[in-house]
Amino acid sequence: MMRRPVRSRLHAALLPRIAAIILAPLLLSACYLSRAAYEEGRILWNRKPIDDALARSDLAPDIRAKLETVLAVRKFAADQLGLNVGGAYESFANVDKGAIVHVVMAAPRDSLVPYTWWFPIVGSVPYRGYFNESDATAEAAALEADGLDTMVRPSIAFSSLGFFDDPLLTNLLKLDRVELAGVLIHELFHRTYYLASDAMFDESAANYVGSAGAVAFFAATDGESAPSTIAARGILDSDLKFARFMLKEQARLLDIYTANLPKADLDKRREAAFAAIKADYTALEPTLSGLERFDLDKQPLNNAVLVNYLIYFHQLDNFAALDRMNHGDLRATIAQIISLAKAHPEDPFYAIWNATRSAPPPPAGS
Repeated sequence: MMRRPVRSRLHAALLPRIAAIILAPLLLSACYLSRAAYEEGRILWNRKPIDDALARSDLAPDIRAKLETVLAVRKFAADQLGLNVGGAYESFANVDKGAIVHVVMAAPRDSLVPYTWWFPIVGSVPYRGYFNESDATAEAAALEADGLDTMVRPSIAFSSLGFFDDPLLTNLLKLDRVELAGVLIHELFHRTYYLASDAMFDESAANYVGSAGAVAFFAATDGESAPSTIAARGILDSDLKFARFMLKEQARLLDIYTANLPKADLDKRREAAFAAIKADYTALEPTLSGLERFDLDKQPLNNAVLVNYLIYFHQLDNFAALDRMNHGDLRATIAQIISLAKAHPEDPFYAIWNATRSAPPPPAGS
């Protein structure tokens, strides 16, 4: 599938997907309590019902279509996917800036295991959010001084994990309907289930459910052969391709990091590996579609950057295999993902892989 034209850098700031579960650590950390409470309170205070906006005669047609999509996705997610929708996304809140949160991530120079921060309830998470960009860059600089790779990325949204009835932030209306549907279902999965201290499982599962859910939504509402459904399938296909790419590149780096090399040799080999990863991505990139979140050819690579992608795109093929075993019944697949994670919280990825060993192969050419 041809890749869509490159959008604004605001879309690049969405990589990968909308950064989820940022608010909960902020709310639960004493250092951030007052600022987080202010920011969340401001958003909640300014919520307005989407139905009120739709009643306006002067509402721009494209905004009307997207707001109608939000309400339709809410209903579909609750009725057909079994997600815990509650009062989420039945209102909207205007936001007056691009990045609401600036996210810091870090990893050792010789490992793809992320540096983590611990917070009550959510446990260990591989990122820390700041409302002020200068605070985020200062934190990254301090981590770099300790010898870590770092990255700082903006996020235009955050989720409260069901603590509040999250409104639709108006930043998201810059997305097209297909991307918007995937983001909302992604976030509603977080609202439905969250495994503490396992961001990789939480984000990868939500990523698959969001993309597969968008396919199911548009197939049901617009038709199997509608352009929206075809576009949604292209995004899901891109997610799976990129996840396979990341699995291969992760193996390339692990061969280096487990070889017990002297520092000079390790640095030389990892820089060569980063160059090879960029070259591999350059070949893959034209086949990807969806959010402009695949940006490996446009940023310096280090372990923190790669960990950022690995968290969101880990073993997605196993979620797809589980869906094939359920004959495309995504509601059943979501329930099984959650059931397996609850039964095996120590390693939900293994539990899902083990459950799919007898899965039928993917369709030819996929």
